[in-house]
Amino acid sequence: MQPSDSLREQMIAQYDAMSPQLQQAARYVFEHPEEVALVSMREVARLAGVQPATMTRLAKFLGLSGYDELRAQHAAALRQGGDGFAAKVRQRVDGGSETVASDIANHMLQGLSAQLAKLCEPDSLRRLEATADRLRSARKIYVLGLRSSHAIAWHFHYVMTLLGERSVHLDGPGGTGGDALIRATPEDVMLVISIKPYATGTLELAQLAKEKGVGIVSITDSEVSPLVALSDQAIFCPTESDSFFHTLTPALAVSEVLCTLLAEFDRPMTLEALQQADDHLSHLNTYSTAIPRRQ
Repeated sequence: MQPSDSLREQMIAQYDAMSPQLQQAARYVFEHPEEVALVSMREVARLAGVQPATMTRLAKFLGLSGYDELRAQHAAALRQGGDGFAAKVRQRVDGGSETVASDIANHMLQGLSAQLAKLCEPDSLRRLEATADRLRSARKIYVLGLRSSHAIAWHFHYVMTLLGERSVHLDGPGGTGGDALIRATPEDVMLVISIKPYATGTLELAQLAKEKGVGIVSITDSEVSPLVALSDQAIFCPTESDSFFHTLTPALAVSEVLCTLLAEFDRPMTLEALQQADDHLSHLNTYSTAIPRRQ
């Protein structure tokens, strides 16, 4: 369920012109349309971390008569859309003191399943294909992800090293990670992974790369992410979780799909590169081949 396309586009177009408080409210409305349709304005404001009056100001900033009109548009979309993936993800397990670990685990895993299924929607698949095409055309792929996103960037880079020498991971001791951009050219592309709260270092390096003419593609969490304005292509991944920490599972899945698509573009070259990797790892005796004996 989403509000009208025109309202969503308006929120995106006017986002940078909003005050920080209005941006905070707009982002919550943008990412939690079901709550706007079903929950009171005061509760939505509380969840968004703003005052109720801010929700009214947001509606008027968007040219609506008031919050009731904003809510009515979301309610109409909900009636038309039925029970979608997002609604399932936001269901809460509330068993009080009787809630057991298996209930929590089941709910979290069901939520992740719904989030991954949402990545199969046509718009998401088009973004994946376009991003893979952009990466395929690059001379070098610079890969950037800091803090929690570092794991995704590293995994993408590791897999890509099995396919050749095009991947450059922007990571290094003593704050030297960005030094690899010294020789970056407009023939190159940077893959940036970042989700809210966005690491300042990520945005600074992405901006530097763009100023050097490097193409930017991103894996991020929202159409109002600061990476969108810098990116030629962006793939959006949900990050909501019932845990205290945001989930990285959808973003990791996207990175794995991109690696696979890049490998499929030239199968003979991929097979040759993987055979070289297999031979090298075998000579190093990297992986155990021993079959464990039963006790």
